[in-house]
Amino acid sequence: MQVVHWLPRTELPFAAPSRPELFVELEPLVEVQAPVPEARKAAEPVASRPVERPKIEVPRPSPTPRAESKPAVAAEEAPTPVKVAQVPPPRFALQLLRAGRCLVLVELPTGEAFQSRDPAYLLLKDMLRAAGLPDSPQIVGEPVRWPLLVRGNLDQGPDAARDFVQGFVQARREEGECACLWLIGLPAVRFAGEANAESYNRELQVEGLGSAWALPGLELLMDEPQRKADVWQAMRRLMARWKSNDE
Repeated sequence: MQVVHWLPRTELPFAAPSRPELFVELEPLVEVQAPVPEARKAAEPVASRPVERPKIEVPRPSPTPRAESKPAVAAEEAPTPVKVAQVPPPRFALQLLRAGRCLVLVELPTGEAFQSRDPAYLLLKDMLRAAGLPDSPQIVGEPVRWPLLVRGNLDQGPDAARDFVQGFVQARREEGECACLWLIGLPAVRFAGEANAESYNRELQVEGLGSAWALPGLELLMDEPQRKADVWQAMRRLMARWKSNDE
């Protein structure tokens, strides 16, 4: 019958006194649920879901073959070509003259052939007269003007200009006697004598051309008359070369 306590409605004769705590009404029992661990709570929804199979992706071939990608990589790794700056061709005009036993390669200041009344030509006549040479030199060939061509792929750099000038003078030198080659002006000194302005008033030995004398240009001598004294001193030292057989 599941009777825990039994209390009589009336006091029984000769019965033992009742305990007061039995008359206190008991509170209804409340069912208390034990706490569920958090890990178990998190696992319960997962367990209730249907198990999904993992998707396996199969690699598909790309539309571009791998062999075509190699040249692109090689192109990226290739060094960038270095552009070499092209040296512009030198510009000058030279005239070859013959005065006695000397050849004179002189720079044309204006680029045109000498005229009888040109100041530069009058100065040249004075220099030849002072050196004991004929003051009316003979023109040998046409003026050498560089560059040869205005357009084209022909090499017209400094080395080509030097080879051309030296070849031209050497061919004219073989046509007659030449005791000394006068080189007047920086282009003549540079491209025939393979020297520079520091060699002015000095004697040079040029392969294929023999003895040569380097002088400043005619315009430079007119602009800086003080240079004429150095020219005269050098002329006195070299004069014996072309006057030895005339005396």
